[in-house]
Amino acid sequence: MKDPFLMRKIVFIAIAVSFSACLQVFSDAFIYWKADLLQQFWRLWTAHWVHVGWVHYLLNMLAFACLPFIFPRVKVWHFVALLLLLPLLISLSFYYIFPDIEAYAGLSGVLHGAYVAVASVHLFDKKERNFAVLVWFLILAKLIWENTIGSVGTAELIGSPVLVEAHLLGVIWGVMIAIIYILWCYFYRWQTD
Repeated sequence: MKDPFLMRKIVFIAIAVSFSACLQVFSDAFIYWKADLLQQFWRLWTAHWVHVGWVHYLLNMLAFACLPFIFPRVKVWHFVALLLLLPLLISLSFYYIFPDIEAYAGLSGVLHGAYVAVASVHLFDKKERNFAVLVWFLILAKLIWENTIGSVGTAELIGSPVLVEAHLLGVIWGVMIAIIYILWCYFYRWQTD
């Protein structure tokens, strides 16, 4: 391959998908269990990389694999930063804001956050603005749908109820991360000019 950025994205996706598949084999040791969370801190991150089943895994990995290609100018380190921050923030939000959530598994909250974060940053790019608005509209429509009508079809497909709070928290934290990133870029450029 002649494009090194494309190769990095493919390797990044392959590593992440393989990592998630390995954790899936021993999912009970990695899901979000509120009772064990503070003693087994790795669950803050790993809970988002295990799934309730292989269909759930495949759906999330497909959505994950599309993200670097939907926004091709985003660097791999941006995705890595999002994948380190979003699981931690969502898990801590479960623990402190939604204490009734006892267990969780899945990448969908992180995916919602990553898509929104990247789309939010791209709102400031004239070439990407229309597509970023479309992504934002689709995610907001999905959140409204899930919180009013429900996600029975998805729940039946994956064999487990959908925790829409994860999607909402992902969007909130994705927006917060995007705002911090945009402000950091603005002030960094301002200081270097």
